[in-house]
Amino acid sequence: MDTSGVMLLARTKDAERFLHKQFREKLVEKVYYARVWGNLTHGESGRIDLPIICDWPNRPKQKVCHETGKSSQTRFECIGTRNFASTVRLIPETGRTHQLRIHMDQLGHPILGDDLYGTPESFGASSSLQLHAANIKFTHPELQQKVQYEVKCPWDA
Repeated sequence: MDTSGVMLLARTKDAERFLHKQFREKLVEKVYYARVWGNLTHGESGRIDLPIICDWPNRPKQKVCHETGKSSQTRFECIGTRNFASTVRLIPETGRTHQLRIHMDQLGHPILGDDLYGTPESFGASSSLQLHAANIKFTHPELQQKVQYEVKCPWDA
């Protein structure tokens, strides 16, 4: 709910089923931008592969659990660094709850303004969560063709 940017809503139950199927089959392409605590090297990239599960005693938090967690993968690339923060492009390959927030925290670079996974410094560095859903690409339920929507990032990305 704290993420800014593009949002996808179905207008009918049939459209909802059609879209859910695409998400389930990993056919929806998404791109996010985040400002994270600390300096990554410009161009640094990689793939994060950590299993995530609900942290029941601390809901709504999720946690990494190698025994019972569900598979989750995110590709990342640093596209800029300024002062104490870096801007990263994030491409989730799966869609787990809080996946991007957890993955960046596990890298040691929590998202600025993150009240659940951030450190006191990273949380205090911004008055809002610096995570932006910039782009989504999917097959439109009525048009039956690929469509793409983009919302410009509110900070330099």
